[in-house]
Amino acid sequence: MLIVHIFDTLVIAHILSGLVGLASVWIPIISKKGGRLHRKAGAVFVKSMLVTGIVATGIATSTLIAPVETHPHLLDHPLFVGGRETIRAIFGWMMLYLAFLTVNLARFGDRCVKDKITRGRGPWDTVSQAVLFMLSVNCLVQGVLVEMPLMIGISMVGLATVGSNLWYLYKPKVRRYDWQLEHVKGLVGAGISVYTAFFAFGAVRFLPEMALTPLLWSLPLLVGLAIILYQQFMIRRKYSRLETTNAAGGA
Repeated sequence: MLIVHIFDTLVIAHILSGLVGLASVWIPIISKKGGRLHRKAGAVFVKSMLVTGIVATGIATSTLIAPVETHPHLLDHPLFVGGRETIRAIFGWMMLYLAFLTVNLARFGDRCVKDKITRGRGPWDTVSQAVLFMLSVNCLVQGVLVEMPLMIGISMVGLATVGSNLWYLYKPKVRRYDWQLEHVKGLVGAGISVYTAFFAFGAVRFLPEMALTPLLWSLPLLVGLAIILYQQFMIRRKYSRLETTNAAGGA
């Protein structure tokens, strides 16, 4: 079946590009901010996330078209009691949502560096938030239909991302370091997304009994949020000290 061959090819490409992202995300996090290594590794990470997200869109679409044919090993699995519709919901609609969430966050975080205080605000910026909103709501609805709390919970991340992104793009006034806060949120958020997919979807094949456990899904989110909050704290502290120094100098 052609769709199965396409699916298998996309999975291989997805794994390869995803592995690059899994490894490269840590270099910008731990390296000197703004340094050559930070910028080079960050560029690699962004490109790998865009490729991974686009390929995942193809995987999700293949699953929506032929859920059983692309995932025959899950049809009789006790975790997927809903059969075809549960597979379509989780590996079709939820993966499509996560794929676009990854692309949205990676591109948003990258744009924050390039546009800085101007915020860009091109057509893509608004349209992409609208698309992510619709996919998030659809993920929530599909989760309700197949009685999957995990899908309902994970959809909240997308809704929060849309609200946060739009607030930054359209709030009346930005501080000179706001772009740095959003840059961290966007790219670490993309890292959370790819690690979530790696742990959760990968577990279906290797540790199926843990595939849908909340702990496995929440671990990347908890670690990623801790990194985001810490990095944002350091940025705020840096500029607070600069403002204090400048005020003292002016006096």
